[in-house]
Amino acid sequence: MATPTLTLNDSRIIPQIGYGTFLVPPKDTVERVTSALAAGYRHIDTAAIYGNEAEVGKAIAESGIPREELWVTTKLWNDRRGKSQTRSALEESLEKLGLDYVDLYLIHWPTPKQGPIQETWETFGQLRAEGLTKSVGVSNFDERYLPAILETGLVPAVDQIELHPQFQQRPATDLAGEHNIAIEAWGPLGQGKVDYTGGAIGEIAAAHGITWAQTVLAWHVAKGHIVFPKSSTPERMAENLASGEVTLTSEEVARIDALDKGAEGRVSADPAELN
Repeated sequence: MATPTLTLNDSRIIPQIGYGTFLVPPKDTVERVTSALAAGYRHIDTAAIYGNEAEVGKAIAESGIPREELWVTTKLWNDRRGKSQTRSALEESLEKLGLDYVDLYLIHWPTPKQGPIQETWETFGQLRAEGLTKSVGVSNFDERYLPAILETGLVPAVDQIELHPQFQQRPATDLAGEHNIAIEAWGPLGQGKVDYTGGAIGEIAAAHGITWAQTVLAWHVAKGHIVFPKSSTPERMAENLASGEVTLTSEEVARIDALDKGAEGRVSADPAELN
């Protein structure tokens, strides 16, 4: 099964559909990541705060898949800011993952009440130059917080934000688009908090003979988003990955575009409130 890819603004190629490990308990992580890799996933997304980096690394090591065929992302948590803390945090993540480098390192949240982020972001640039991470980016930096990053002159390769049909974050995606920053959509299916089974999505799913989740993921792919849906079963993992082979018409994409509710559609934390 061919997974669609995107070329980032740093010229690196990233698989557009990956496997997310948010809220995957450490005791289940090896099995689930192993199943994802067996299903054909080559992009794994984790974070220091998830507490499962060591298990992700174990699954990767046991898979036998060459390192250069994998894309591994992890993230800096909010209590590790500044030059020395940022460096040591990545070194700790690499040790847990059992890797010499990650493909992408992200600042997890802007946490505006903690003050300026520039020193931390500049350190990301240094870590990239040293090869400890191949690409750098941010997470949850919307149009309110992305400008401070851009002012440093180091443009993120990606911005990972909550994004699904009823919450499309158009001000943030427009700003990212102006700087060729790829959008990674977390919670791409609404985290189970939104009923996407009926209406336009249900009708489009029926027309293609696919599930509502595949329909939403195909919409993300059509929009150029990078997604990493989480699933606990091999069957659902395979279904999610197969969504990359679904082609929606421009009219179908427009119907899903029309579901946007703006800020009212958010179902998870507002970056302004997570400090």
